[in-house]
Amino acid sequence: MSADVKIRPQVYRDPRPAERFTRYHQRVRRRPPQWPYELVRVITVWIAVALFRTVGYGAENVPNGPVILAPNHASFMDHFFTGAFVRRHIHFMAKSQMFGRHPMSWIYSHGGVFPVRRGQRDEEAFKTAFAVLGRGGAVGMYVEGGRSRSGRLAEQARPGIGRLALESGAAVVPVAILGSNRIRNWRRLRFAKVVVRYGPPLRFEAVADPSRAEQQAAADEILDRIRALHAELEQAGPRRAAAVARASVLRERAGGSAGVPG
Repeated sequence: MSADVKIRPQVYRDPRPAERFTRYHQRVRRRPPQWPYELVRVITVWIAVALFRTVGYGAENVPNGPVILAPNHASFMDHFFTGAFVRRHIHFMAKSQMFGRHPMSWIYSHGGVFPVRRGQRDEEAFKTAFAVLGRGGAVGMYVEGGRSRSGRLAEQARPGIGRLALESGAAVVPVAILGSNRIRNWRRLRFAKVVVRYGPPLRFEAVADPSRAEQQAAADEILDRIRALHAELEQAGPRRAAAVARASVLRERAGGSAGVPG
């Protein structure tokens, strides 16, 4: 069996100053996503369904009002897989390297994406996320930070999502994506099947100024929920994962599971 297509190493730290990204934050703080969101969504959903046979289960677990969607992260397509089955517009937090002097920066910012300077205490990214949640919007944030290079989930969560959840009091929906680490093999005409599973929302009691330990504990709990959902799909295998996810969602509905308290 041939090996997977190799991916380029990540460049983690962005040397550009924070002021370079001010206009992107201001746009997202002022208004919800504009028409590029729906345009990109139509294109990427077609790609996801037609090429990767992507299916999603449990989208009804995404509530109205302020919400944080927290998927695992193994592919550049995870933004699109996460939003494919949710009618709400999701403002994704994305690495600052995606923003620069190229046309896609315009698409990103007008589509509701905003930058985060990884490896630094980027308060502007948090201000933008709080602004979106404050108007009842949805924020997408990866609990692991950067992409997994192996497809396996990280051992420990980044504390930032814990801070966002605790200070905002917003519901957090864990999202498990199975198979996205293999989609780069499309270059060899090998199209992995992708399954997206939205879990019941976690709800944390709001804390005005959570300690680092409190942030980490909340983040770890979110990652634990993602890990449990992902493990269920992984154990089933690519061929049975969709059926297992469907059955799990049906059990939730039968049990009247509207949410799991934090």
